[in-house]
Amino acid sequence: MKVLIVTADDFGVSEPVNEAVEIAHRRGILTAASLMVGAPAFADAVERARAMPGLGVGLHLTLVDGAPVLPPRDIPDLVGSDGRFSTDPVKMGVGLFFRAAMKRQAEAEIRAQFERFRQTGLSLDHVNAHQHFHMHPTVRDLVLRIGRDYGMRALRIPAEPFRVSWRAAGDRPFGRALNRVFHANRNRAMRGRAAGAGMRLNDRVFGFNDTGAMVEARWLALLPRLPDGVTEIYCHPATRRWTGADNLPGHYRPVEEFQALVSAEVRRAVELCGARLAPFAALPFGQAGVAR
Repeated sequence: MKVLIVTADDFGVSEPVNEAVEIAHRRGILTAASLMVGAPAFADAVERARAMPGLGVGLHLTLVDGAPVLPPRDIPDLVGSDGRFSTDPVKMGVGLFFRAAMKRQAEAEIRAQFERFRQTGLSLDHVNAHQHFHMHPTVRDLVLRIGRDYGMRALRIPAEPFRVSWRAAGDRPFGRALNRVFHANRNRAMRGRAAGAGMRLNDRVFGFNDTGAMVEARWLALLPRLPDGVTEIYCHPATRRWTGADNLPGHYRPVEEFQALVSAEVRRAVELCGARLAPFAALPFGQAGVAR
């Protein structure tokens, strides 16, 4: 009755992240990782993933706060003078609604990222997006259309249920409720379109309201309350901090998130709650639950 997908995002952004993914899969509860194909440590991530056939590797589509796959001259409306995507998702989102040139460039970049993933030879376990940008209607529709050409069969629905989230964490009830309401229509629309396309889907996620802070205490409070159905819990683990344009925000706790994934107490809590650990590829097609 309970399936738990445990995903590490930003796979490929740095070697400390890649190290955490490998160790957490081999020794801990990690079942999946979302690969940034334009990131600095992409090649290292692919090499590690090829040696871990049980790890569900997906595409972490990046259109904000990262580096593109296409040359910046081919997508001038998507990148700044530094050749990187904007760090402002609102500005990017508005542009994709109203500027045809930006939409064409985004389509080309999305296709290029799918193509780079295909060139790795890895099986495409799932698709999601950096900062959940696949919730944007334009990006969502492009992903569903282009993804068909690349064997895409699973998509993250980033809907975190308020009641379980709040009862487990015990903090920020207003913010948690606001996020649930604000994103409800977009998640509902995405679920309907993706289910209609035969995608494998999660019923809910956790980690949306606690991004960067899925530490051991959060897991131990959440797992006894895990609902039936398909739950994805995502995090941003790393074995150590690093510097550079692709480093994580200062308030993130990546080392503690990594430690939670290999914690014996967390492993025991997973067993006690009766959840079966799995990647997206283990789900039935057309799974379409509703987060509560």
